[in-house]
Amino acid sequence: MNKDELIIAGRSFQSRLLVGTGKYRDFKETRSAIEQSGSQIVTVAIRRTNIGQNEKEQSLIDFLPTEEFTYLPNTAGCYSADDAIRTLHLARELLDGHNLVKLEVLGDPKTLYPNVVETLKAATVLIKDGFDVMVYTSDDPIIAKQLEDIGCCAIMPLASLIGSGMGILNPWNLEIIIDTLSVPVIVDAGVGTASDAAIAMELGCDGVLMNTAIATARDPIMMANAMKKAIEAGREAFLAGRMSKKLYSASPSSPVSGLIK
Repeated sequence: MNKDELIIAGRSFQSRLLVGTGKYRDFKETRSAIEQSGSQIVTVAIRRTNIGQNEKEQSLIDFLPTEEFTYLPNTAGCYSADDAIRTLHLARELLDGHNLVKLEVLGDPKTLYPNVVETLKAATVLIKDGFDVMVYTSDDPIIAKQLEDIGCCAIMPLASLIGSGMGILNPWNLEIIIDTLSVPVIVDAGVGTASDAAIAMELGCDGVLMNTAIATARDPIMMANAMKKAIEAGREAFLAGRMSKKLYSASPSSPVSGLIK
């Protein structure tokens, strides 16, 4: 039986749902939600979450041990290539040489739209420095291909703006990216509810990364479970292959010919 694993930088994962660790009430809720989601990869904003930088504060690692979860340190809050590079070097030191990272270089604090020029610059340096770079970017197929050519191990185009909950605004660009690239394509940003996640998977995305949709739900634990099911259902629907759409060409479930009279 095919396990249908997600392979990123030579690592295999059963879950295709990647979950952020910010915006929860506390680390206990973070743990509960991520357990319910079934996620194996958790992304951590190094500038906002303590994973050992501050010995006087609780560390996320106490609640999400690195033996149980694959950490994906990210550069949230960075607006230049230099800041992002420094942040991920710090993350590698804190996590004992861990090289799998999520690069994001933002363009402005209002929209949090990616600055693709600085992103390309940072990705080039980080890959030369030995990092396995998963990269947040726009849904521009040309930029996505350039990031793959540089050597990024996964491309993470936005569905819509970070934290907006607007869902997938341009499925056609996502389909072009999916068809063009050979590395995993993981939707990152904009997912608001379970149907958004299912649609991303039905399009053929390899996974979905989300934070706000779960953490700010009325019941984060229940939403985490809903997202897990949506990812699984969307993936199965993609693999099964949907029926073709037909306008004014109805085909009833039961045949109309050969009826008993």
